[in-house]
Amino acid sequence: MPGENLSRDEARERAALLSVEGYEVSLDLRSAVGGTDAGPRTFRSVTTIRFRSAEPGATTFADLIAPSVTAVSLNGRDLDPGAVFDGSRILLEDLAEDNELVVDAQCAYSRTGEGMHRFVDPEDGEVYLYTQYEPADSRRVFANFEQPDLKAPFRFEVRAPEGWVVWSNGVGELADGVWKFAETKPISTYITAFVAGPYHYVTDSYERVLDDGTRLEIPLGAMCRKGLARHFDSDDVFLVTKQGLDFFHDNFDYPYPFGKYDQAFVPEYNLGAMENPGLVTFREEFIFRGRVTRASYERRANVILHEMAHMWFGDLVTMVWWDDLWLKESFADFMGTFSMVEATRFTNGWITFANNRKSWAYRADQLPSTHPITADIRDLEDAKLNFDGITYAKGASVLKQLVAYVGRDAFLEGARRYFKRHAYGNTQLGDLLSVLEETSGRDMATWSRSWLQTAGVNSLTPQVILSAEGRVTELAILQEAAESHPELRPHRVAVGLYRRSPEGAVERYARAEVDVEGPRTVVGELVGTEAPDLVLVNDDDLTYCKIRFDEGSLAALRDGLGDITDPLARALCWSALWNLTRDALMPARDFIDLVLRFAGRETDIGVLQMLHAWANSALTHYAAPEWREEGGRLLAEGALRELRLTEPGSQHQLTWARFFAAVASGEADLQLLQGLLEGTAKVDGLEVDQELRWAFLEPLAAHGVADEGVIAAELARDDTASGKRHQVRCLAARPSAAVKAQAWASVVESDSLSNALVEATIAGFAQSSHRELTAPYASKYFEVIERVWGERSIQIGMDVVRGLFPSLQDPRGTLEAADAWLAAHGAAAPALRRLVLEARDDLARALRGQACDDAVG
Repeated sequence: MPGENLSRDEARERAALLSVEGYEVSLDLRSAVGGTDAGPRTFRSVTTIRFRSAEPGATTFADLIAPSVTAVSLNGRDLDPGAVFDGSRILLEDLAEDNELVVDAQCAYSRTGEGMHRFVDPEDGEVYLYTQYEPADSRRVFANFEQPDLKAPFRFEVRAPEGWVVWSNGVGELADGVWKFAETKPISTYITAFVAGPYHYVTDSYERVLDDGTRLEIPLGAMCRKGLARHFDSDDVFLVTKQGLDFFHDNFDYPYPFGKYDQAFVPEYNLGAMENPGLVTFREEFIFRGRVTRASYERRANVILHEMAHMWFGDLVTMVWWDDLWLKESFADFMGTFSMVEATRFTNGWITFANNRKSWAYRADQLPSTHPITADIRDLEDAKLNFDGITYAKGASVLKQLVAYVGRDAFLEGARRYFKRHAYGNTQLGDLLSVLEETSGRDMATWSRSWLQTAGVNSLTPQVILSAEGRVTELAILQEAAESHPELRPHRVAVGLYRRSPEGAVERYARAEVDVEGPRTVVGELVGTEAPDLVLVNDDDLTYCKIRFDEGSLAALRDGLGDITDPLARALCWSALWNLTRDALMPARDFIDLVLRFAGRETDIGVLQMLHAWANSALTHYAAPEWREEGGRLLAEGALRELRLTEPGSQHQLTWARFFAAVASGEADLQLLQGLLEGTAKVDGLEVDQELRWAFLEPLAAHGVADEGVIAAELARDDTASGKRHQVRCLAARPSAAVKAQAWASVVESDSLSNALVEATIAGFAQSSHRELTAPYASKYFEVIERVWGERSIQIGMDVVRGLFPSLQDPRGTLEAADAWLAAHGAAAPALRRLVLEARDDLARALRGQACDDAVG
């Protein structure tokens, strides 16, 4: 990472100086196959950039990260590569008004998912390539001006191994051994893309008659590795794609602007997906090798639509700099769920959003690194870390609140004007606010100051006063904020009153919408109603806040959470209870007890999966250490009970089976898992497919029941790329000091593993049941992280710093060590310090939770 950063100030200076007229990029990827991997494997990259300078005679630089540069020419003058290229920048002096830069370089294939990633399929030896650039890795593939506001059209050509197909943003044709692609519209460097190799490729098309009577036809394509072709349900991918295109054309009044629409599911991908126009890339785990629940299909549909929304929010209209990353990510996150609920079979998507997506935002917004949605992004390292829960999920939540504030019609009309006014350009916060003020008549500046330009999350608590006759005489909402972020925001909320019916169901019988302002707001509309059992603030999830409960409501939830009939209301209550647990206001064992009593009645499969994740986290991080063993036994017993009670063959049964494997630790539990693997035990209706076999094998490995031979035998059954990742994780999960030493060395002391295998190794190493085995690495962690951050790519650096933080060993000792490291390393990279500070804060929160839980022990 040294020398590879780019500051906002440098980007502003360069944008003021330059305007880019076009790129011509020629790549030779024939080196991807054959040969050996001794030393960096490279490919030839020749780039021609035509650009104008506002100041003839000025000096600037182009970006390129490459092992070597063969030649550099500026306006016909040959420059000495050794003098002008420092490994990440090419110095350009004495610019003319009109300039032509030609750079001939040897660029490196990547094993970290950054730049041009090269993957060799262990199943058949085939090589697959794809690119991933955001925020600034196109410079690993070709020379350019790597910042989002220097848009330009691109013309690409690629030489590839015989028999390969190459895809890029535009339509391509093979002629005389060269793939040549149609010129793109003006786009940013980070959303250009290539996919190349012997991919399995299927096609379809989308047609629509536009309002002006013209026919729009969009060629559709979808691809994956050949080894996954038998699992690829491309028909469902195309179905959701067409439903999304219908929705966005109906609502945006701006035809899809990038010609074709290919979607590539690629191996060892660091992200969920990336919105490259005309060539969207996804992690191949969205192709399901085994049986999965409806929640997995919903998640895939949401990501497909999220990336499609980017074609307008992000690709057509792009932020000037990463400060306004929310202008694309918040909108895509919101529109992904909005379109999914209205246009696909996943009509309960807002439940998943409220219960799952927003929990990510609540966590991020309470970290010491929290930031406004419109963030202060000083450089590229800041930008990389700001693809976080605030930029995505909080931003989407705030937009949901904005729709309630200005109205759906005004919001969508604002989007339509925004696209037409700024097509192929770059924008900042004020550009969007101005069109929303036009369409809504609302004061967007005040709204923006409260919601977009301040950090932190508010808590809303009901205050209820009842008469002697059991009627509400006053109902108020109390708003609080953390001392560190004291902003009290305006909230449009719904307040729901719930009570138990004679049949036993807990149902809403009264509802009012109110604008919450300041510390206390009276809800006059509900005065005089019958006394509620439960008051649910933010019913229907209109705003972004932490819900709290009065004592009566909390008692009602402890008695009958599972009886709430409305699934969204139930999901909101679960989310609120989890926030109470994380805030050390509810003992972890109480939360686990609620899960054990009521999770078996949860109908929404996505909510059930979140409850399992939260219960496991409560046990691992927030339960008092002395109770942890008993809590684990209770969770395993409860999971097995529900596994046997749920409908045979149902998605709920599959979910409980996976949870049982995650919490199994006792001898009888492990024997059952082993029997299910060997076929000597059976749970009626449970099909143990290959993915479930790996889920059962990992706890057996972690508890010393399955040795290296058993794991090798399982790999022989599943000798695929996915199987290899599972094998590496299981090997690192074994309870042995030698195993942990080997895993640590392979990740920290070597760069031989790919990004996917680094992730798998860390996951296996950091088993919660191996606290004593991993204790020796607590001090080593703080000794190595600055070196790792300096030597490795930012993606691998993030994986190591986050994944190996020693939170499970000696928590108080780790807290002190983290504080000491932060105090002694004030000059360390700000992004590295942020990661350590976040992990330290999570640990401090866990200790507060343990103290809360211990107080009731």
